[in-house]
Amino acid sequence: MKLLIVEDEVLLSKSIAKGLRKLGYAVDCAFDGEEALELLEINTYDLMVLDINIPKINGLDVLKRIREAGSHLHVIILSAKNTVFDKVKGLDCGSNDYLTKPFDFLELEARIRNLLRQNTGFHDSVLRCGKMSIDTSAKKAYWDSALLDLTKKEYSILQYLLHHPDTVISAEDLIEHVWDSDIDLFSNSFRFHIHSLRKKIKEAGSTGEFITTVRGQGYMVSSCEEDSV
Repeated sequence: MKLLIVEDEVLLSKSIAKGLRKLGYAVDCAFDGEEALELLEINTYDLMVLDINIPKINGLDVLKRIREAGSHLHVIILSAKNTVFDKVKGLDCGSNDYLTKPFDFLELEARIRNLLRQNTGFHDSVLRCGKMSIDTSAKKAYWDSALLDLTKKEYSILQYLLHHPDTVISAEDLIEHVWDSDIDLFSNSFRFHIHSLRKKIKEAGSTGEFITTVRGQGYMVSSCEEDSV
């Protein structure tokens, strides 16, 4: 999952980004409203954490602009403004959630996780597809009852595919949602992670190809097969 952090306090922004990356999220950071809108124009994000008091274009105006443009991106406002009036104003402008500073990172991550489940239509913290299951709260994946020892990138790829069963996902779409914006699209890193993920699934007991390649289109997992071939 790919997130955008819009926060002008550099140390706070870096701290949030570092914590989320450790959990397997791909994270971009913007430090003012103009930069945020530019990144939103060229990238696809699953969720945005947005401060209100940011330079050039304030957070509420950024939020209004993307809503007026028809964006349904989930947005969590992160602000030191903690009155009921401020919270109502933020929610009325189109925010999905409002978290006041100071805050605990665990609470922010839980709110992000909750909104991402809503975003994909899955409200259970466990995703299942045949013999594969993912505990999105614990960030663990299982084939049948065997725990898979996945890297953060492998886990993120698998999670994104399981959020979209029976749907062909292009390599570009996977890269867009799993890597930060500075990934080299022509590197072998992506193919290496797919290969490694498939190998670990087979070592856990899969007899087929759980992640199938649709030639010229992308990758897919099937919800109707116990062990895709």
